[in-house]
Amino acid sequence: MRILLEKLMANYPYFAAVVLFTIGALTVMTRSNLFKKLIGINIMESGIFLMFVAAGNIRGGAVPILDEANTKSVYINPLPSALMLTGIVVSVSVTAFALALIVRLYKSYGTTDAHRIAEMRNEVSER
Repeated sequence: MRILLEKLMANYPYFAAVVLFTIGALTVMTRSNLFKKLIGINIMESGIFLMFVAAGNIRGGAVPILDEANTKSVYINPLPSALMLTGIVVSVSVTAFALALIVRLYKSYGTTDAHRIAEMRNEVSER
């Protein structure tokens, strides 16, 4: 058990990313409110961003700026961080679009409950 805890503490960013992704996935699967589903999706995205940034990190690594005085430094890979910045921008825009759609659904159906909206749509299609 002690070895497991040592490994867990050494890899805490990965563990935190898995916990965040699991919380988000459970939120999406168990809630019927569209706002809560969207929050769950955002939590899942945060877990993914954390996983990629943690994968690009090197313990004891230096900032990727060339230094003539210290040529034997191990540098951190900046690519995962740059890609995750792009992912965050896309995530924010998709979240804004989803919020606009949810507000539009609320105006049309008077609820944000996905099950109730599906029932209303089925009632309309049966007529």
